[in-house]
Amino acid sequence: MSPEASNAGADRRRLLIVHHTPSPKVDTLVEAVIEGASTPDIEGVDVNVRAALSASSADVLGAHGYVLVTPANLGYMSGGLKTFFDTIYYPCLRETQGRPYGLLVHGNDDVDGAINSVAKIVKGLGWQQVSQPVRCVGDPSSNDRDAAWDLGATVAANLMTD
Repeated sequence: MSPEASNAGADRRRLLIVHHTPSPKVDTLVEAVIEGASTPDIEGVDVNVRAALSASSADVLGAHGYVLVTPANLGYMSGGLKTFFDTIYYPCLRETQGRPYGLLVHGNDDVDGAINSVAKIVKGLGWQQVSQPVRCVGDPSSNDRDAAWDLGATVAANLMTD
C-alpha cells in the first residue's frame, strides 16, 4: 500500500450515533439523524451508528463527536443509554473532553427528566453541546423528523475539517 493510500482517511473525522431504539417512532428519528449527518454537504466526516447496548469505549474514543438518541422512560433516559454511559464513562473521561455532541429524546408525554439525566453525565464527561436537544413527544411529526435531520447535520458539520 502506498503512503498516500494509507493516509487517505487520516483527515476524516468520525461521528458516532449512539441510540436505543425500542420502537418504530424512535427508529424513524434515528434514520433522520443519520440522513442529516450523511448529507452530501457534509464532507470529510464518516458516520458510525451503534446501538447503545453494543457501543463500546473504543467506539467513543475513535469518534470525534457524538449524537445520542434515547426514549424517555419513566422520566429518565433509557436503560440502554445508561448502560452505555456506565460502560464508557471512566475509560473515555480524559480523552474525550471538549468533543461536540447532540441529543434527541422521544417520549410519550414528557422528555425533561431524560434530557436532564443525560446532561448531567455529558457535563461530567466534558462534552460540548453544539445544538439544543431535540424533544419529540408522541408520534414524530414532519417537524420532528426535520429537527432530527438538522441535529445530525449540525453535529456532523461541527466535525468538518478546514
